[in-house]
Amino acid sequence: MTAVTDTREQAYLDYRDKVAAYIRGKVNDHHEAEDLVSQVFVKVYQNWDSFDENKASLSTWIYTITHNTVVDYYRSRRVLAEYADHMDLEDFAAPEADDRLDLLADALMTLKERERDLIILHYYKGYKLTEVAERMEMSYINAKVIHKKALNKLREKLG
Repeated sequence: MTAVTDTREQAYLDYRDKVAAYIRGKVNDHHEAEDLVSQVFVKVYQNWDSFDENKASLSTWIYTITHNTVVDYYRSRRVLAEYADHMDLEDFAAPEADDRLDLLADALMTLKERERDLIILHYYKGYKLTEVAERMEMSYINAKVIHKKALNKLREKLG
């Protein structure tokens, strides 16, 4: 075995559980989450030569790949469509529905993680705000405040 192969395998052993935990926190479907973990490490292996330890640590690089894989997962499944309908984006000036969804996805990624998680749980997963508050271990009032702030930020970003 080569040193590169050993290093890749060690990266998998060191980060697999952390990557899986992160993804399970974002994707409730166990099978989908496992598929995403596999996708992350395929990307890690395929892009190993592009990793530059002078730019970022290995953990940061793997986290970035993980985060982007989850974002791509939601984009590819058009999970933001329900949310887009709620925001009345039919009137938004983007020429194509895909463009509107991409703009919405980009705007969603500008939110703080807690705000984004709340929006995804409420609009994509379909949880009531009371259920979201419970899942996120916060008060219902706090969930309402975060929800309102997040919607205002999204409206501002989307014009």
